[in-house]
Amino acid sequence: MKLNVVPAAAGAQWVRAGIRTFFRRPIALTGLFFMFMAALSLVAIVPVIGGIVALVLVPAFTVGLMDATRAADAGRFPLPGILFVAFHKGKAHARAMLWVGAFYALAVLCVVGVSALIDGGQFAQMYVGGGGGLSAERMEDPRFLTALWVATLLYLPVSLAFWYAPALVHWYGVTPAKSLFFSVVAVLRNARAFLVYGLLWTALSLGVGLLMMLVLLMTTSSSDIGLATMAMFPLSVVLAAMFFSSLWFTFMGSFQPDDEPLIDTAAT
Repeated sequence: MKLNVVPAAAGAQWVRAGIRTFFRRPIALTGLFFMFMAALSLVAIVPVIGGIVALVLVPAFTVGLMDATRAADAGRFPLPGILFVAFHKGKAHARAMLWVGAFYALAVLCVVGVSALIDGGQFAQMYVGGGGGLSAERMEDPRFLTALWVATLLYLPVSLAFWYAPALVHWYGVTPAKSLFFSVVAVLRNARAFLVYGLLWTALSLGVGLLMMLVLLMTTSSSDIGLATMAMFPLSVVLAAMFFSSLWFTFMGSFQPDDEPLIDTAAT
């Protein structure tokens, strides 16, 4: 395995490749992303440990979505079982993936814990889904806003460490600890490409959201705004599925096999 240092334009190529591949199998990839969210939500409702277990499973399920994109890009149809592909390669591999998940859960809990020290747990409750969503009252609370920004900043290094870690463990057999280090190095070395990548996804999400909101405002009455807003949920799912489809291309663009071929995994 060796690291590729790519130009800034690669970020735009990753976005285009993700969207193009998504539209090859839009129903399958959207359905898999919905399964991803539903499975985590179901686990999270288990009292006490559910939220932690859901966080532990995020890296493994992310690998499943990446492998689904890989299958779609190769012209294959990704079946639902591919979401669990990280657990199909034996106990040692599954254990390594769960260690990555445990590190991720610990990192996220630390971020949320720091935010709780600032606002008394408002952001933490919202994050775990037990404290409602964003409201005008919360957005006017300076403590909540501070906790929100602090959590966002603290999550950035977590994102760098886990961006490639699950894929490195799954496809290259890298140990969990080393995968975190290699992920940080890869993202930082390709920071310009990731800047373009992030800006494009942000612009696309905001642009589509604003356009949809304008259409809804022009075509619905004030009494139907709540229902119209709910109608935007499917669109947000599709956009998120497109984003996850692009993760595979960031990985393939940043790493390539050296002497050993990429460990193959069959779409199931």
